[in-house]
Amino acid sequence: MKKTVTLSLALAAALGVAACSEQTQNSMANDVDAAAADTNATMREAGSDVEAATDDAMQSAENAADRTGRALDNAGDDASRALDRAGDATANAADRAADATGRALQNAGNAIRD
Repeated sequence: MKKTVTLSLALAAALGVAACSEQTQNSMANDVDAAAADTNATMREAGSDVEAATDDAMQSAENAADRTGRALDNAGDDASRALDRAGDATANAADRAADATGRALQNAGNAIRD
């Protein structure tokens, strides 16, 4: 948009300068060149700002992905430990049940013998 405005001003200046002296024409041309240079500098700066904002957003997204990965790793580790504890508890319960069954069978055998 700034380029459009600049070009419109340059065209208006060129038409107005047609009847002016050479010094005035040179001055107007310099003014138009300066305006175009300012517009270009502004556009470059805007591009740099957009690039920097994009880089920041990408870095934030990468950091969030890293944190999510670590959280998932931790959750997997926690689940693994919980499953290990559940397996140990099941094994202990099975051992106690087997011991109790063995004692009950011994008691039954002793009762039959007596």
